[in-house]
Amino acid sequence: AALAATQVPVPAALGLCEDPAVTGAPFYVMAHVDGTVPRDEATVTAAFDEQARAAAADSLVDALVALHDVDPDAVGLGRLGRREGYLERQLRRWKRQLEQSRTRELPVLDEVHRRLEASVPAQVGPARVVHGDYRLDNVILSPAGQVLAVLDWELCTLGDPLADIGLLLVYWAEPGDADLPLGTAPTRLPGFPPRAALTAAYAARSGRATDQLDYYVAFGYWKLAVILEGVYARYTAGAYGEGDDTWRAFAGTVVQLADRALQATSRAGR
Repeated sequence: AALAATQVPVPAALGLCEDPAVTGAPFYVMAHVDGTVPRDEATVTAAFDEQARAAAADSLVDALVALHDVDPDAVGLGRLGRREGYLERQLRRWKRQLEQSRTRELPVLDEVHRRLEASVPAQVGPARVVHGDYRLDNVILSPAGQVLAVLDWELCTLGDPLADIGLLLVYWAEPGDADLPLGTAPTRLPGFPPRAALTAAYAARSGRATDQLDYYVAFGYWKLAVILEGVYARYTAGAYGEGDDTWRAFAGTVVQLADRALQATSRAGR
């Protein structure tokens, strides 16, 4: 609702009910947005030609720049979160999450955390609204590739906007990538630009320096590894029932992501 009057494309917020007696929990209703969520290769191949894919990448950058241009105070989001120490808070939060879901020794995750914690870059510029999970399949696209709505705001807060572009690059696979820790990777299809072009476009349009972006990429890999380790821990505890081994593969995925995080810290000189 706060972003409705800005350049950030969001679904219209139609109503909020905070009475848990209605459905068992507070809930909100948003407008339907008619478009395509580019979830996987099959969906993207069927819905978008190469020109539309290139347009989607361009529009994705525009939407992120628009979000990071929003003054939180001007739209009533000044109290969404603390403005200082974003990375330090995130490192503490996800480290606690890792400890709570630890089912095995993962020394590479601990080493990455040590490196990230030891050399947190100073935030440049004021705190902005950070989406927290900004990626291609968290938007709705028009047939021409325009971002019609950004979805899934559950992890949003105030903080360092470079964390969003760092995580976007984590998800943004490109042709030639040896392995795909996340399984599906529609951005490898023809028409999507490489990560370097995405970074350059964001830097040019936002005016933000990206010379320390490898740190934020490393943090993105580490954070995602911690989240998926939590999913794997719930799987091993039987939370997903019997007969579904889908989550078993997350054991290897977490290690792959952790290794990529370690490589990124080395590129960042950490």
